[in-house]
Amino acid sequence: MTLTEKKIGFIGTGVMGKSMALNLQRAGYLINIYTRTKEKANDLIDHGAVWKESIKDLTVASDIIITMVGYPSDVEEVYFGENGILEHAKAGSCLIDMTTSKPSLAINIFQQAKAKSIHALDAPVSGGDIGAQKGTLAIMVGGEEDAYEALLPLFKTLGENIILQGPAGAGQHTKLANQITIASNMIGVCEAIIFAKKAGLEPSRVLESITTGAAGSWSLSNLGPRMIRGDFDPGFYVKHFIKDMTIALESAKEMDLDTPGLSLSLQLYKELAENGDGDSGTQALIKIFEKQNL
Repeated sequence: MTLTEKKIGFIGTGVMGKSMALNLQRAGYLINIYTRTKEKANDLIDHGAVWKESIKDLTVASDIIITMVGYPSDVEEVYFGENGILEHAKAGSCLIDMTTSKPSLAINIFQQAKAKSIHALDAPVSGGDIGAQKGTLAIMVGGEEDAYEALLPLFKTLGENIILQGPAGAGQHTKLANQITIASNMIGVCEAIIFAKKAGLEPSRVLESITTGAAGSWSLSNLGPRMIRGDFDPGFYVKHFIKDMTIALESAKEMDLDTPGLSLSLQLYKELAENGDGDSGTQALIKIFEKQNL
């Protein structure tokens, strides 16, 4: 059986998961789908995805299971619940958790899966809604090399920068390093836009100059223009970024590592959420700086 002939069970069709599942469908993969709110999967069902009424039903009917849910608690429920994946997955099947979650949880999933002759990879992604739509995500993988190589064609449908970082948990550790980088960068993007406005400059024109130089970053190029337009629709939710930064901060403390930039960013994003922007995109951070400086 070729990879495209295997049935893929996809759990979680949020802002990014929906586009990822759709890209798999377009590439010819057979998709089973489950999400808490069926309406969120209607587009996928219209394109031929088979709806399953429970995680158990999806697991039993699938050879490869991809999860893209919200929080570590959701991952635990999906994998370890009485009707969860590990209880019902077939020997020889493959599990891929693409949620940003705790490295320790990824290791636990791997160990319990291996005891049942099931392959498991942690493969969180970066690139937001745009990367998910275009199939250009960065995919950071932890797990065994044989499973990674076997699933690489599937990953190439979803992303472009795909790297096996090490054993189980390494993908999650890498994603946390990614989020730590973004945390401080987002502060810099906001400060630069506010500075440009205060100086009487046209912020969009300023971005044309600085995005191609040493200051360039994905956040500056993609989220900076959204900030200027006042477009705060979520490519990645504030509430989920707070979750990621909290996990990163906890992991840093476990390693006796001081991360002042991460701590400040988490503080600012928590303030943003308290002001009612938990479901906004991360670019809404500019509101905090506008309130303080304009």
